[in-house]
Amino acid sequence: MSQIKLFGNRRSSRSAPRSTSRQASGGVAVETKPKKKRSPVKILTRIFLVLAILEGLYFTAAYSNIPFIEKWRTIYIQTAMSTMRHQWLATAFLPKPVIDEVMAELNAAQAAQVGVNTSWDGHTGPGGSEANQTQTPPQEEDSLSQEAKDFFELFWELDQEATLEFVEANPEVIANGWDHFYINEAGLDDSGTSLYTTMGEQVLAIDAENGILLVRVSGSGYRGVLAVAKDPSRLSVQASSMLGSCGQYAGEIAENHNGVLAMTANGFIDVDSQGNEGKGNGGILAGYTMCDGEAHGSHMGWSYKRLELREDDLMYIVDTSDPVHPETTDAVEFSPALIVDGEIQVDSTSIWTALNPRACIGQSDRYEVLMLVIEGRLIDSIGTDVIECADILARHNCMQAMNLDGGTSAILYYDGEYVTRCSNTACPYGRTLPNAFVYERAD
Repeated sequence: MSQIKLFGNRRSSRSAPRSTSRQASGGVAVETKPKKKRSPVKILTRIFLVLAILEGLYFTAAYSNIPFIEKWRTIYIQTAMSTMRHQWLATAFLPKPVIDEVMAELNAAQAAQVGVNTSWDGHTGPGGSEANQTQTPPQEEDSLSQEAKDFFELFWELDQEATLEFVEANPEVIANGWDHFYINEAGLDDSGTSLYTTMGEQVLAIDAENGILLVRVSGSGYRGVLAVAKDPSRLSVQASSMLGSCGQYAGEIAENHNGVLAMTANGFIDVDSQGNEGKGNGGILAGYTMCDGEAHGSHMGWSYKRLELREDDLMYIVDTSDPVHPETTDAVEFSPALIVDGEIQVDSTSIWTALNPRACIGQSDRYEVLMLVIEGRLIDSIGTDVIECADILARHNCMQAMNLDGGTSAILYYDGEYVTRCSNTACPYGRTLPNAFVYERAD
């Protein structure tokens, strides 16, 4: 009689690993291994390890003296702290003593500019014998008409041979003569011309009648436009028609004053009537301004600078604590001074490293007006520091230059359209401003 096994071996059933089965296609049972449970100790160990790594990275980023880390930490702090709305990006993540140290160095750099003022030694202004200090590039004078010679004397930045080839291929640009040479590919939807300056900058517009040249400037992480206006006597500071209650767009201010070119000037108190920061309407000036001889506002604090336009059509950079010169016709206040009497004041050893949208104005050794706007806080243009701005202006033999209110206020307007983008893409005309630098039309 055969034995029937009613129960299995207990020992073997306990020691054998449990398994599950699933029905595969075709009705064949497939045995699968059970999932292993992760030990709570291992999970906690991994969490603590990740936290320890993150903590180490944080302390390295916040306190390390490694030059590379220290450089970018300083840039980050300055960039965040340079605008009221973005300061939390620094204060929420970095220790206050670290932020205070960077800001103290920045304040010291600004204080070091006190007493660094314009003298224009050896220069007598646009009508004087010392004008046109820069040598004009050699010209093929025998083959050029007098009109063409005058054109290349005025627009000395252009490569003559390339420009003549361009004119030959596009004769319509001088259909009304060299003194009416006109091309404009500076719009936001335009790609610029095929011409370049001798500095390697793409030409966006040439307006011989108004004496204006617009070029593309670009570098690592930024792009912008430099406008060169040849007649400083046509530059002035003009106020919003509603100054004290509301600002106006730069283009509106230009159109109200027969302007062909305009850019940002003074800063403003960026708070609305309810005290909300970043919501100001441009109506309340920050600092002092003079517009066609009429003074507005009150002077900014110690260590800030004032740029004065005087009756001799020269720019002068002085301390805000200095009395306004009696021959001043227009003025704005901000900081820092970038170039004074041809000497760059913010070089690579300085602390001015915040990456932001920029607006700067200057005057060359030929007394040309240099209006520079750098786009920023955009995908294809983060912005740059004032050191880079000074270098751009120095390429054009700048003698005096000052940084102006940047950020979302930085904007450049030319001949009916804006040729730079505001950092806030919802503001195609930029922000409403208390005043603007305006360059009048030739007529």
